[in-house]
Amino acid sequence: MDYRRLKDLPEELLPRERLYQLGPETLSNCEILAILLRTGTKGENVLTLAERILVEVGGLSGLGKLTVHDLAQIHGLGKAKSAEVKAALELGRRSVSVDPMSRPVVNSPQDVAHIVMEEMRFLDREHFRVVSLSTKNHVLGISSVSIGSLNSSLVHPRECFKEAIRRNSNAIILLHNHPSGDPTPSQEDIEVTRRLVEGGKILGIEVLDHVIIGDNRFISLKERGIL
Repeated sequence: MDYRRLKDLPEELLPRERLYQLGPETLSNCEILAILLRTGTKGENVLTLAERILVEVGGLSGLGKLTVHDLAQIHGLGKAKSAEVKAALELGRRSVSVDPMSRPVVNSPQDVAHIVMEEMRFLDREHFRVVSLSTKNHVLGISSVSIGSLNSSLVHPRECFKEAIRRNSNAIILLHNHPSGDPTPSQEDIEVTRRLVEGGKILGIEVLDHVIIGDNRFISLKERGIL
């Protein structure tokens, strides 16, 4: 049966009721998005709307890459719902750094890649980020430094270490993606890395690695013996 209105669904199938009864981890991505959206459009209940949006944008990874302005252009969203969805995504991103015990621990390049791979492998421009670590290698935060082709003018030591200093970090890991999908480091990647390593020595913040993200693969400059 095609339920045009969400209230026509049996109660046990309603996303909000399922969340109360079974817990959020049992819900599909579509159901979670439907709870955020609350209402559908004319001829389209909220579950159908949520499903259509996820298909159009390429799932959760695609949803996370869109700006609030991009979201507002999707039929059925508009400014208010777009703001709510973007705010929910941002809360999820920030929640990692709220509780020290819940922060991921980085002991290898694989750990770093696991945290960011699904988001960064699909970016269409180079994003340079810095992972700030505690003395026990807990992730204190991941800060964005620049967007665009990697070069020394875009990646200034001042910007790279600013958040690390603010977070009282013991060490950092440099991180950027190659939109081509090939994570092989360029000469510019190597030169920028060495420049930032020297800056870290002056500040007393160790640069542990530079991880380059490709399409479902990565390269660690530390493992390559470059750093």
